[in-house]
Amino acid sequence: MGEFDQLISRRGTDSIKWQVKDGELPMWIADMDFKTAPAILAAMQQKVGFGIFGYEEPGKDYYTAVAHWYETEHHARPQTEWMLYCTGVIPAISATVQRVSHVGDNVVVQAPVYDMFYHSIENNGRHVLSSDLVYDQQTHSYTIDFTDLEKKLAEPLSTLMILCNPHNPVGKVWSRADLIRISTLCKKYHVILLSDEIHGDLVFGEPAYTPLFSLPEDLIQHTITTVSPSKSFNVAALHAATAIIPNENLRGSIYRGINNDELGEPNLLAIPATIAAYTQSADWLHALKAKLVENRKLVDQFVSTELAEVQLVSENATYLLWFDVSQVTDDAEKLTKVIREQTGLFLSDGTVYRGNGRYFLRMNIACPTEMVEDGLRRLKQGITKFEAQN
Repeated sequence: MGEFDQLISRRGTDSIKWQVKDGELPMWIADMDFKTAPAILAAMQQKVGFGIFGYEEPGKDYYTAVAHWYETEHHARPQTEWMLYCTGVIPAISATVQRVSHVGDNVVVQAPVYDMFYHSIENNGRHVLSSDLVYDQQTHSYTIDFTDLEKKLAEPLSTLMILCNPHNPVGKVWSRADLIRISTLCKKYHVILLSDEIHGDLVFGEPAYTPLFSLPEDLIQHTITTVSPSKSFNVAALHAATAIIPNENLRGSIYRGINNDELGEPNLLAIPATIAAYTQSADWLHALKAKLVENRKLVDQFVSTELAEVQLVSENATYLLWFDVSQVTDDAEKLTKVIREQTGLFLSDGTVYRGNGRYFLRMNIACPTEMVEDGLRRLKQGITKFEAQN
């Protein structure tokens, strides 16, 4: 575990996460404080050493590497001809919004959900139509209200659904049965289904992650699955993602959308680094997951013994933990602000994810254990001070 316990200062490195004051501890944005896999670094260094950086496009080796990864890690091999390169999952989502829906259409989501979905939808003149996830206060878990989801998908202006699998921020992976029900409903009401699966490698135990493209053939003809090494291997600045689209006509439409906005051209490191991630870095990822499990257990134990008024809701996916603070406040934005002002701990305010997010905080634990422990101490201190003030 040594490689995941090294404290590396990222201040002054153009890191968005670490643009904070001295003494502050950022545990918000979804990148990790770990160096990426050695094979990825070696591939990048070899590329830079070559010294000529003209225009590039992904070849068979890139797409085969993606297929290899999903076959070996997730027991589902997508066909390489289904794939399109894109500079990121969110650019692929925005291109899809523009190509398969019209201004004024509804795009169905499941709040609370990743806030960038709302940006892609609303900045393109479409309407967010949320079938909110149902939160059970007793079990501290979320489920899908399929009756409500069907009602939202059935609306004539609903043309696209954006799914998050695993779901950010609630930390839940959808079961194969859930995905079949969702895809079946989308097919019934002629709604394109796009699944953001950027956290798919970061699932711990059962239920396992099921790639959307692995469903039966008749349930994937209206689907787009977006994947990337960025979360799994901490290479967000690489700007590399793959859209997996089984249907040829739909794939052609998305291809035009991606290339219309010049989102299909890789930077000099995107191809070699992605290939190295997907063909040489499985052992590194497995070691990372063991570290994240260790950190999750630490948080769970601390919260249950030291913060009885806070509930850990995240189930078995992502390194982003979702805390129910409804016993403390109904204003997560205010609580997050007080915690940062009083302790320097910078967390994500659940309000930005909409739905019932105003009762929640999100914490990123993809960092050395020493930082997690520091963050937990600050969290307790901040909540204690907040309660004293209110």
